[in-house]
Amino acid sequence: MVVALSKRGDVEPFHAMDVLAEANRLKALGVPVISMAVGQPSDPAPAAVRAAAARALRDGRIGYTDALGVAALREAIASHYAEHYGVEVSPGRIAVTTGSSAAFNLAFLAMFDPGDRVAVVAPGYPAYRNIMAALGLDVVEIEMEGAAYLTADHLEAAHRRAPLKGVLFASPANPTGAIIPEKELAELVATADNLGISVISDEIYHRLSYAGPDVTALSLGKDVTVINSFSKYYCMTGWRIGWMVLPEKLVRPIERIQQSLYISAPELSQVAAVEAFNATEELEVVKARYAWNRELLMQRLPELGFALAAPMDGAFYAFCDVSRLTNDSMEFARRMLAEAHVAATPGRDFDMHSGHRFMRLSYAGSHEDMVEAVARIERWLK
Repeated sequence: MVVALSKRGDVEPFHAMDVLAEANRLKALGVPVISMAVGQPSDPAPAAVRAAAARALRDGRIGYTDALGVAALREAIASHYAEHYGVEVSPGRIAVTTGSSAAFNLAFLAMFDPGDRVAVVAPGYPAYRNIMAALGLDVVEIEMEGAAYLTADHLEAAHRRAPLKGVLFASPANPTGAIIPEKELAELVATADNLGISVISDEIYHRLSYAGPDVTALSLGKDVTVINSFSKYYCMTGWRIGWMVLPEKLVRPIERIQQSLYISAPELSQVAAVEAFNATEELEVVKARYAWNRELLMQRLPELGFALAAPMDGAFYAFCDVSRLTNDSMEFARRMLAEAHVAATPGRDFDMHSGHRFMRLSYAGSHEDMVEAVARIERWLK
């Protein structure tokens, strides 16, 4: 029997998930692993979200929905933009998706053709690069080389080398946590518009800023495509529910592709997610713990030789230069898990050029786990 294999599957593994798999294997054997490998909140979804899901299950309310999502959730998302950002967004421009992962698929398919050049930042979230490569796009990685965030100058220089069709950036960023200041973000969006480059703004870590208020790219350009999710601030990773805010001309193409690829996001998750916007008091308690963990790591990691490679302005990550300790962060991460029982992600996930010198540590866990993880690393290094 012949098994066909396409070149699309020949993408770099998502090493964070490989580390998580090994951490879970060790946990199953009774090893007390502390995971700082993946960006997953340790708290469950808010109580009101879980209660709404329980009601929906009891009522048997689980089925297909409109491809763009149930009206109640699209309206709640639109209200969120008005209340949190002071930006008016029509519910008709919102598409509810199966997590932000599906949103990236939909955006890339609806906006770009095979061979189009689309820029991303290095270091950056590896799924951007891997999904684009699988879809036949020409991924242009703009190396930050010590800069905290993408600027208009970076984008213009990359476009001069060879014209770009699109650019994707995140603020706060994964893996660095860096935030693009409002003035620079406005210049970046304006420059992209002037150069004819389509903008996708990944805002999945909004509401997890420790340095100032969130600024959505929607407030700076009317034709920006924004992607967000309930996974991070709202503690709903496994619910697989996210959203897009689209320029008018993209709504129908996204809807058509969604109909064929996903039909719709899970109705159970959609019904529950409506309640997430009413759980701010509960979620701010969780965020306060992240801030506590952040303060701990900002002090202790540099003392251990994990030099902070970027400002930890948002999200829940520390991206560290570990070149004082190793020149092979893949092997270093493997040994730290096996010997210190602390899981962290090697930098190769985020930067294939310079990632051997870096590691990302997530501080989305409990404060007790963060204290213990730092103590274990210190003992192990000694």
